[in-house]
Amino acid sequence: MFWQLGLTLILGILSFCLIYLSKNHYTVITKTKTFILTILALLPPAFWRQRVAGILTVVATVVLLPSPALAVDWTHPLSFSNAQLARRDFSGQTLQAAEFSNANMEMANFAGADLRGAVMSASVMTKANLHQADLTNAMVDQVNLTGANLSDAVFKEALLLRALFTDVNIQGADFTDAVLDKAQIKELCSRASGVNSKTGIETRESLGCQ
Repeated sequence: MFWQLGLTLILGILSFCLIYLSKNHYTVITKTKTFILTILALLPPAFWRQRVAGILTVVATVVLLPSPALAVDWTHPLSFSNAQLARRDFSGQTLQAAEFSNANMEMANFAGADLRGAVMSASVMTKANLHQADLTNAMVDQVNLTGANLSDAVFKEALLLRALFTDVNIQGADFTDAVLDKAQIKELCSRASGVNSKTGIETRESLGCQ
C-alpha cells in the first residue's frame, strides 16, 4: 500500500519536472521516457488504471514529445480516432502526431508514411502495410498487428506494450529503445532478421536478442 502511494507521488513529481523541462531539455525527457513507461508496465493493471491514469496522460503527452531534430508539428494534428479506415491508402503521407486511437485500420497502407509521434493506441491494424514507415516516438500500445508488414519500419522509442505481433514481417525493422515486455521481445526475436535501410541498425540488435 505505502509503496504504491510512494510510487504515485514519485511519478507525479516526475511529471511536473518533465513539464518544466520540456521547453529546453528534450534530451532529459527522451532518456526518462522509457524508464517511466517501463515502471507503469510492471504495475498491476487495476493500480495504474485507478491511480496513475491521470499522471500517465500528462507524462505521455510530455515525454513522448520528439526532440527538435524530429521537427514534428503538434499544432494541428490530424485526428482519425474511432474511424473506419480499413484498406485506406496513407502511403508516403506526412502524419506526424496524428491520432488513430481505437480506429479500424485493417489492411490499411502506411508504406513509407511519416508517423513520428502518432497515437495508434488500441487500434486494429491486422494485415496493414507499414513497410518503411517511421513510427519514432509513436504510441502503438494495445494494437492488433496480426499479419502486418512491418519490414524496414522504424519503431525507435515507440510504446508497443500489449501490441499483438502474430505472424508479422519485421525484416529490417528497427526497435531501438522501443518499450516492449519480455514476452513480446522473445516472440519478435524468433523471427527477427535484416538491417534497417534508414538507420543501419540490425533488427536483432535493436531488440537485444541473444
